[in-house]
Amino acid sequence: MPQNHGLSKLPAIFPLDIPFHPRCNQHLVSQPSLQPMRLFFPLLTLAVSAALFLAQAADTAVKPLRVLIVAGGCCHEYDKQHLVLKEGIESRINAIVDVAYNPDKTTKATFEIYQAKDWAKDFDVIVHDECSADVTDPAYVGAILDAHKAGKPAVNLHCAMHSYRWGNFREAVKPGSDNSGWYEMLGLQSTAHGPKEPIAISFTDKTHPITQGLAEWTTINEELYNNIQILTGKPLASGVQIVPPKAKKGETLPPDAKATEVTSVVAWTNEYGPNKTKIFSTTIGHNTETVADARYLDLVTRGILWTTGHINENGKAEPGYGK
Repeated sequence: MPQNHGLSKLPAIFPLDIPFHPRCNQHLVSQPSLQPMRLFFPLLTLAVSAALFLAQAADTAVKPLRVLIVAGGCCHEYDKQHLVLKEGIESRINAIVDVAYNPDKTTKATFEIYQAKDWAKDFDVIVHDECSADVTDPAYVGAILDAHKAGKPAVNLHCAMHSYRWGNFREAVKPGSDNSGWYEMLGLQSTAHGPKEPIAISFTDKTHPITQGLAEWTTINEELYNNIQILTGKPLASGVQIVPPKAKKGETLPPDAKATEVTSVVAWTNEYGPNKTKIFSTTIGHNTETVADARYLDLVTRGILWTTGHINENGKAEPGYGK
């Protein structure tokens, strides 16, 4: 048989091992060929490699979510917490997190970004983590709400529920009234909280994409926010807190005084305004240690994915958005 001058190094798709008859210019079939098996494995490897490449290409083609955290105001370690949130979110999903942080530690903290025209246009979702209870300018608050009415999703954390309130806000507000706007966006009205005690969190809607598969847990000492009324919000989780008895000022605690059990909704969703903008809120998150808890960050991140429409019915990030 003539030498093939190195052609045996070519891929198996060249039938160099089949006898060739020079006179009739035909291949002679002298024995069963192993050619089909030789073709199968290279083609299988090629197909798998192509599938993996296409999957990776699809992931890399997805643009990161643009997330804006607005943080600052009274009573919390916002200087630390906004950093914890940024790192926690970016490590969990395909997102770029920007922060508008105001070191003002009063209840009158305002944020310059809200005063810009179309302030939310560069972002996919706004995370409200401010504590501005005494900011009562309707025009200022209206500019924030207008972005959400127009369709910009929001995730509201802890003291955001006690911000931008005026008038007789300690009573149930009437939808459409002058001081109801912020509560209507939230979907639930809260006005106060109890002592710092552990909160047992349980998911009341375990089928929702935000909550599916998440573990219930008991926090460290935290603040349980009250529920004056649920407007259009849909509860996802409740919190139970055991409140120790406390004597009134100038009085002695009776020896038979007992602790009381208090329950409130601590996480919920809402659809706001004419565009049914998706809103997620949780009142948990007073302490930095709680904010840094992986279970808390998982919940907040799920809320971001849900409000932006990038989570499936099983609670998994859509392709390209998970990590």
